[in-house]
Amino acid sequence: MPSTREPAASRPDPGPELPEDLDLRALPRPVRAELRGVSERMAHDIGGHLLMAGQLIDSDPELAYQHAMAAKERSPRLPIVREALGEAAYAAEHYDVALTEFRALRRMAGRDDYLAAMADCERALGRPEAALRLVKEGLRAEPDVTALVELRLVEAGARSDLGQTDEAVRLLRDQIAELGAKGPKLARARLRYAYADRLEAQGRTAEAERWFATAAALDADHTTDAEDRVTALQGFTIVYDEDEDDGEPSQVGDEPGDFEPGDSEDGEAEDGEPPPTPDPGAAGQDGGDDS
Repeated sequence: MPSTREPAASRPDPGPELPEDLDLRALPRPVRAELRGVSERMAHDIGGHLLMAGQLIDSDPELAYQHAMAAKERSPRLPIVREALGEAAYAAEHYDVALTEFRALRRMAGRDDYLAAMADCERALGRPEAALRLVKEGLRAEPDVTALVELRLVEAGARSDLGQTDEAVRLLRDQIAELGAKGPKLARARLRYAYADRLEAQGRTAEAERWFATAAALDADHTTDAEDRVTALQGFTIVYDEDEDDGEPSQVGDEPGDFEPGDSEDGEAEDGEPPPTPDPGAAGQDGGDDS
């Protein structure tokens, strides 16, 4: 009588062990809805690995990646599985896998949510030109502020990878000026943090201190390490007072083409930082010549 046992080669890799007390009700409702298309046993295994991947992605991204891989082994055609694997692979710095998964998700679901992450994967894989093409595609779609900021961060990184450091600084500065106080605080904090980081890399430490401070003021949940960067640059902890003059060194903003976190045309402030305006000298700094 022929064996009905599934050949070992066709059985999915069991992956990391799942806790016995897993409660799949903790999965988001859209995930549970996608899992209704598979058997109850398979749904339990896939859902368990997805749940563990989501819980571990910040604390142990490599283990989260292994759980997501185990989910894909069981159902590679579910968009939610490809999304989870892409996110976990990205967090664990398996950028080739992440890029493959995000591309697959885009084909399957018709979504452009991960264009910035895809572009960043291209950067990490040593392909800044490909990253810039994806950024351009993302910008054409008129993204919301959060997505726009992420695209600009990758764009600045790709420009720096190509040796275009002044252009990287310019585009971050111009995006800060364009957005002003619009958009979520965390997105604005990340944009200012990236600008400060580029300034510090250019040796413009006094300006970098100020911009790290403005990033910290917007980052109430300490998602970035902006406060630590200020401490490292100044040697003490800054207490950012939104209502008083910050008393920063006078040399900040003295160079042509720079603007300070407190500069604005109308003098009004929000969140301790009014919308900055680019200095007319910026074009000359970035290679143009108005004379």
